[in-house]
Amino acid sequence: MTTPDYRIGCDVGGSFTDFILFDAATGALETLKVATTPAAPEQGIMQGLSQLAARHPDLAAHLNTFIHGTTLVINAILERKGAKTALLTTEGFRDIIETRREIRYDIYDIRQTYPSPIVPRNLRRPVPERMGHDGQIVAPLDTAKVRAALMELANEGVESVAVCLINAYANPAHEREIAKIAQDLPLTLSLSLSADILPEVREFERFSTTALNAYVKPKVDRYLGALEENLRGDGFAVPVYLMQSGGGIVTAATARAAPVRLAESGPVGGVLAARDLALAAGYHDAIAFDMGGTTAKTCLIRKGEMPVTRAYEVDRVHRFKRGSGTPLAVPTVDLIEIGAGGGSIAHIDGLGRLCVGPESAVADPGPACFGRGGALPTVTDANLLLGYLDPAEFAAGGIRLDRAAAEAAVAALAVPLGLSVLGTAAAMIEVVNENMSQAARIYAAENGGDLTRSTMVAFGGGGPLHGAEVARRLRVPRILVPEAAGVFSAMGFLMATPRYEVARSHPRRLSATTAPELQAILDDLLAQARSVVAAAAPDAPQGASLFADLRYFGQGHQLRVPLDDLSHGAITAAFRAAYLQSYGYAYDDMEVELVTLRAEVHASSTGPTFRPLAGIGAVRPTRLAWDPIARAMVPHQVVAFATMKGQITGPALINQPGATIHVSQGATATRNPAGWLDISLPQEVPHD
Repeated sequence: MTTPDYRIGCDVGGSFTDFILFDAATGALETLKVATTPAAPEQGIMQGLSQLAARHPDLAAHLNTFIHGTTLVINAILERKGAKTALLTTEGFRDIIETRREIRYDIYDIRQTYPSPIVPRNLRRPVPERMGHDGQIVAPLDTAKVRAALMELANEGVESVAVCLINAYANPAHEREIAKIAQDLPLTLSLSLSADILPEVREFERFSTTALNAYVKPKVDRYLGALEENLRGDGFAVPVYLMQSGGGIVTAATARAAPVRLAESGPVGGVLAARDLALAAGYHDAIAFDMGGTTAKTCLIRKGEMPVTRAYEVDRVHRFKRGSGTPLAVPTVDLIEIGAGGGSIAHIDGLGRLCVGPESAVADPGPACFGRGGALPTVTDANLLLGYLDPAEFAAGGIRLDRAAAEAAVAALAVPLGLSVLGTAAAMIEVVNENMSQAARIYAAENGGDLTRSTMVAFGGGGPLHGAEVARRLRVPRILVPEAAGVFSAMGFLMATPRYEVARSHPRRLSATTAPELQAILDDLLAQARSVVAAAAPDAPQGASLFADLRYFGQGHQLRVPLDDLSHGAITAAFRAAYLQSYGYAYDDMEVELVTLRAEVHASSTGPTFRPLAGIGAVRPTRLAWDPIARAMVPHQVVAFATMKGQITGPALINQPGATIHVSQGATATRNPAGWLDISLPQEVPHD
């Protein structure tokens, strides 16, 4: 008998906690979805593991990998529920995180606002010291004032401190000295050094990212500590790995030191799996569409690559205006996230307009139809009333949907709108679909994507249900829906490889550097990255890639260029080729400037492949559901995904555990033997 080799991917979302159980010995996959426990997410995880252990009594003995993604970091930032945080910085620079870069995101708006700084001014403490841009000490660190400042902050109830000194990327000696002083004092302060978190130029981005790290560090540390303790207590002696925003996994110890790299850890798992599914189906350009209980996420995949940026922003004042948020300058998959999910609450604004989101009923109390005390109308309530969801089939977390409660919630909106309950539910779905379509349309335009040539990969609890209407609005011709669409992000965790990037700014003209000088810096960066990856995959073969951020001397923005040869000629040629590709021209008479060197290391690993999942089901009688084209309730075929064969023409509803797939009028759906649904949308659909 084959010994099991169990691996679990676990995604904690705002409404549900999703599990994928993968037996690497047999290739078998199993899914589970339970309600999230927002006050203590680790409790929901343990409840799910308990259910999986009931199905597999040998789970604890043979569970070898637990990979986790969470919204804890981004939620703590957006909801301002992190630690009381202070900033220790060089005299004269305490206001960098508030003055920002003095760039207006809208030059015509004289009243524009920005997110409040994560550290209030009274908790920003300057200390005497000065490091030159070349790493030379201009003024020594006043250690007495550092001690006094740390003691004062501790007495004021500060839990975490961001240490951000000017030019620390060039020489971290003073920041390291502050860390040593704090260690020797009888304090329990958590410290985040900018030289560790982001040793790069651009002080605002460095200060902001380090402050965000400090802000969430104690909360993440407590959470991961509680999770590991619960796992051990229940007999799961398994290492915990975390998904990073950039698409690689790291150990819990690495995640605790730099939790700011986890901001988008949950959504990224879905994007990674969507990329792999699109490639398996033969499509290199895709748009990942993930609609969960709280938010909807969209990511544009081009030429089979996830778009990783180091200029990400969180907490934007204006969703579509770059510069209106707080920089998060660590590797992050570039996606857009809006408050549109199954739990999004519908309301009437001051102008009498119907709006949906961004407020969400989340897991507690949840939508009205969940029967947990929620009374406000949500997207899930509307979908139930429109016939898309069947109380007998809805298996998310074992919840049986309450139609009467949904009707009562939506009726409260119907009266002031002057609509029927059914008409109000249809209007709610129209609004949320248009919100998601508009966000995707603008995001694609900003990133130069052509959605009409892309294939949508729809997943999450609501993605397959809303995907057809969103795709129609975007003129996307094809939709792929994976097996286990409702827990697809957790699947992506198991497909991810250990990966880590380390960078260091070294700004100077390329002509003023030498190949041995660059090699020495890159060797140091490689050693750091290799140690992180080795901790996550001790025996796995490693691969590495080297990059440089380059620009013409005098420019303010740079391009990331692969480094295959460290000679000046080779680097210059690679930069000019990249510049030509990006801008359509290049300069032969301008000097190239080096800004930042980067090393990325990854380990090889084997995860699950796409395959049909075991399941039961049968063709059921048709039922009435809303047709957005006919604007009426019409009969829909109802089919179990697990037993679907051949081709189905819409309108139809195809059921999976935790997700319902809507095949719109005129569309055709074919189940691929490798384990996904291929939906072809009609080229021309009449629309009033």
